[in-house]
Amino acid sequence: MASTGRRGPYFCGIDAAMDVVSGKWKSLILWELQAHGRRRFAELRRGLPGVSEKMLAQHLREMEEDALVHREVYGEVPPRVEYSLTEHGATLNAALESLAGWGSARIERIGAERLHAGAEPDAGAEPDAGAPRGGAAPRAGARSGGGAATAAPVR
Repeated sequence: MASTGRRGPYFCGIDAAMDVVSGKWKSLILWELQAHGRRRFAELRRGLPGVSEKMLAQHLREMEEDALVHREVYGEVPPRVEYSLTEHGATLNAALESLAGWGSARIERIGAERLHAGAEPDAGAEPDAGAPRGGAAPRAGARSGGGAATAAPVR
């Protein structure tokens, strides 16, 4: 497997962890795969409104190189490719749960709106720039809320 060039040196563990999860969509890809198990590319894209095909492909490649995601190619016509979390990816996802809790508390503290993926926005409603994005169904004790600029506020 090719090296991403992201192998240190690091100042601390946070530096090393942020190197792996840097990028707007990586943590949300982790949550989506945790919530749904195996996903095809198009399913991931639908679950993450607002992500471009290029960015999703780039992040998945990097996450595969970092051993967070497993890419399974089936020898079928048409070709079928599925993505799933590796054990290493699942441990990172578990580590992000406390960050998700912190983010949820922040949303409540500042009174930001929570967004849901796939919902139509209210007329005249503008999404909050600080709100979380993503489309995976929340797991018990995990992130709450999700969506993108095309999502409607939760009431």
